[in-house]
Amino acid sequence: MTAPTLFDYKEVVGPDIIEELTILASHVGNRSIKMVNSTAVGGGVAEMLHRIVPLLNDMGIQTKWDVIKGDDEFFEITKTFHNALQGKEEYFHEDVFKTYLAYNEKNNDEMDFDEDLIVIHDPQPAALIHWHQNRKNRWVWRCHIDMSQPNPQLWSFLKPYVEKYDAAIFSSALFSTELSIPQYRFYPAIDPLADKNRELDASYVDSVLAKYGIPRDKPIVTQISRYDPWKDPVGVVQAFKMARKYVDCRLLLVGDKAADDPEAEKILEKVKAEAGDDPDIHILLFSPSIATEINAFQRASDIVLQKSLREGFALTVSEALWKGRPVIGGAVGGIPAQIIDGYTGLLVHSVEGASLGIRALLTQPDFSKKLGENGHQRVKDEFLITKNLKRYLLLLLALDRPQEQTIFLN
Repeated sequence: MTAPTLFDYKEVVGPDIIEELTILASHVGNRSIKMVNSTAVGGGVAEMLHRIVPLLNDMGIQTKWDVIKGDDEFFEITKTFHNALQGKEEYFHEDVFKTYLAYNEKNNDEMDFDEDLIVIHDPQPAALIHWHQNRKNRWVWRCHIDMSQPNPQLWSFLKPYVEKYDAAIFSSALFSTELSIPQYRFYPAIDPLADKNRELDASYVDSVLAKYGIPRDKPIVTQISRYDPWKDPVGVVQAFKMARKYVDCRLLLVGDKAADDPEAEKILEKVKAEAGDDPDIHILLFSPSIATEINAFQRASDIVLQKSLREGFALTVSEALWKGRPVIGGAVGGIPAQIIDGYTGLLVHSVEGASLGIRALLTQPDFSKKLGENGHQRVKDEFLITKNLKRYLLLLLALDRPQEQTIFLN
């Protein structure tokens, strides 16, 4: 399948949006961007980059994507960093910071940074800026996680590196912490034409469920996420078991394993232990997953959960809403930006709340349908990739004029 061009999105977002992007791209002119992150597969960051990089190139913005290298030791460290920046209590020995910097330096030596704009994603490669203090180009740190309550020891180590950047980008104003550099808000976004989100034939959806032995004899409740403690898959199993005492249903847990997430196998074992031998609980792990199959699982679901305890944004919520599915989400991170409680989905704060949500949606089909319809419109308005393209174009213009509050385009 040929990758879609910008004009292929006209049928989804309308011609006015495409014209606006074309005009902005003409004002940006001949520019180049490099994206740097820690994995090419698995997780929302890699997924977004797979779509946005070719589209920026299609618009005339020369865009490259590099993935930093590291072994298990490095990714064990950065996974601990990820959890600590989202508030987990942790103590770090000084040797951990030295090791982290050594891997960043090694990656820096093996990469070039000649583009006009360098966008560094998340904490794994954040220290790369240290070796570019006399740069002529612009560097921006794009943080996809909730930094509202970072581990103090870790943040005191990372903050001086972050403040060397020209700006920082967060997914919500609630995620950010005080910094001496400008901050911008970029909502993450889904691609409506990608295999994970495009329309599917009902026969294909049926075939995917049959392939994995998932009967369609009763409603299906699904969570699609990494097996990560912050996604609370164990809590999902507990909520399902509570709800099933009142409404008959099946639970489907689907996750893929990212190269930078060594913790997944341990969490998966805890999920299996909680599930026991319950025939109505189906647990799948992919490495990597097939996008059209994830799409099929979402479309086959009567309810989609994202019961996170901490969250960056959770693109899985937008994916499910785009497909018109009612979603129950933890009231954390970027989920409340997508779910307006009682209008585009349900927000919950506990296992018990998630259980009640499952019961409410399965016993009130008209209410569930309305939530799905409203959720689809919410995603169309705010969380499609065309909005992300616009924000990157505006960022290039804003970095050119750091002192101006308003930029007039002639």
